Amino acid sequence: MLVVAYILETNEQQAKKRAKRRCRVRKIFSKRAQNGAFANLIGEMRLWDEDKYYNYFRMSSVQFDDLLHLVGPQLQKNDQFRTDVLSPAERLSITLRYLAIGDHMISMSYLHRVGKSTVSAVIKETCKELWLCLKDITLKLPSQNEWLAIAEDFEQQWHFPNCIGALDGKHVVITVPPHSGSSFYNYKGSHSVVLMAACDANYCFTLIDVGAHGRQSDGGIFRVSAMGEKFYQGKMNLPRQRRISLSRPALPYVLVADEAFQLTPFLMRPFPGRNIEQSLSIFNYRLSRARRVIENSFGILAAKWRIYGRPITASLETIESIILATVCLHNFLKKGDNNLPSVGRLYCPPNFVDREDEEGNILYGTWRQQITTLPSIGNAGSNSHSQSAAAIRNTFKEYFVSEGAVPWQWKRN
Repeated sequence: MLVVAYILETNEQQAKKRAKRRCRVRKIFSKRAQNGAFANLIGEMRLWDEDKYYNYFRMSSVQFDDLLHLVGPQLQKNDQFRTDVLSPAERLSITLRYLAIGDHMISMSYLHRVGKSTVSAVIKETCKELWLCLKDITLKLPSQNEWLAIAEDFEQQWHFPNCIGALDGKHVVITVPPHSGSSFYNYKGSHSVVLMAACDANYCFTLIDVGAHGRQSDGGIFRVSAMGEKFYQGKMNLPRQRRISLSRPALPYVLVADEAFQLTPFLMRPFPGRNIEQSLSIFNYRLSRARRVIENSFGILAAKWRIYGRPITASLETIESIILATVCLHNFLKKGDNNLPSVGRLYCPPNFVDREDEEGNILYGTWRQQITTLPSIGNAGSNSHSQSAAAIRNTFKEYFVSEGAVPWQWKRN
């Protein structure tokens, strides 16, 4: 009986010690309100150094406040028994900095003086709420009039008529999920999920599809994606066909993409081969100019949100929320830039993206000096195509070497 009593007493004491440890807050974390980054570094930058504040969050203090106004109510935690609950502003600060710098969560824990598990939970919840709050503001499906406006921008800026977007897919590298086998293993030798996206002429994403496993990228990924299915089923609410010239038949509105995608009536890809006749080469050049917009859109995204610069370690649900949140943040800030004169644009300054000189030579954007580009997907569709798709591409080709020609294109051949 004495032995049993001793064991019971020992177990009770150990349980009390464990409970005490669980309740105890580390001393450095208990000083968060006085010494944490939000109360000091961030507050000082907000008061005295707006440039550093912008660099820290990828947005101005005014934009931060606008964003907080949208997402803050969903981040509010009401706990009457605790006095150390993180405010919505702190939660947003932790998440934005994590996305902007791509640092490890333990580093964010030390910086903000909160536990690593708290940082993880905050990032997961905040990214989800950013997506839910911003998707209908920054990433809603365009109306027919909005598709027409996008097409007008592509024609004015990139000289490709009837174009409603540039399309591409990228691998987002992740730490291999437990028990996933080779599902996420891609042809580059890493593990990834695929971000498929289309953008407008001004580097804003218009359509995205997230979550395909990296292994899937070697065939048909666009067609089986939710985005691709809507195009194939004619459910994208596109405008009716339009003549690009009085002497030519009406053409559908199309996406432009590279040779990884299948030629269809709604998607134009280059003619294959290198030593090809001039008219084919001119078409490929004109398509490449328009398609470069999506390459730059992905470049801006990865350069501004450095979370893409290393394998993302999180649950698949959180990884998807991170991708969705950063795409919405990109659009939120890029659309704000578009309303400013070029000299006032901070998220995407004029020299940040590729541009051309007067003779049509490419001057590469400075984002290319800051990061390694996200890996492209492999062959995403069949090389076979219908006669109607070929006829549409041929009509564009003939237009580009006749009434739709631009002076500098002949030097590209």
